[in-house]
Amino acid sequence: MVDSAPAAAPGLKKGALVRVNRSAYTNSLEAGASDPVAPAYLFEGPGEILAIQGSYAQLRWRRPVPDVWLRLDQLEAMPAA
Repeated sequence: MVDSAPAAAPGLKKGALVRVNRSAYTNSLEAGASDPVAPAYLFEGPGEILAIQGSYAQLRWRRPVPDVWLRLDQLEAMPAA
């Protein structure tokens, strides 16, 4: 059986700081299951990867909001400061 999991951006692992790639997220299953207008902090970051299971990552934001699971191919590493 061929693995059809989306390819993750290089360097994405537990503890990595990320933001959501707007074009990959728009019109996705995850976007459809969420609020009609995604909050800006998703695209501004940083979110921290807490766990990775298969092609999904659990993210925690530096805000008082719940953790979320998003596909790895929807994430991009935060640029070095």
